[in-house]
Amino acid sequence: MSAATAFLGGGATLGFLLSALFFLRFWTHTHDSLFAAFGAAFFLLALHQIVIALVPIGHGYEIWIYLLKLAAFALLIMAIVRKNFEPPRDRSP
Repeated sequence: MSAATAFLGGGATLGFLLSALFFLRFWTHTHDSLFAAFGAAFFLLALHQIVIALVPIGHGYEIWIYLLKLAAFALLIMAIVRKNFEPPRDRSP
């Protein structure tokens, strides 16, 4: 792995972790499951980047590593669909 690739991978990991913390902070205030799902999905994407950096390429583990990314995107899709189908909250005072 070249230095530039490692640097960009580290930057992406940091961005995913910061995004996860951002969404989890909103979840603690609102207890909205959409924020929790987004936080968990970004954590899975950060974990994917970490595993990609640590596991040598070419040992046949690539398919299992990319299942982390698939799980993250499936979690995002399910959370968005669930949010769209739940009944609206009454926001009157």
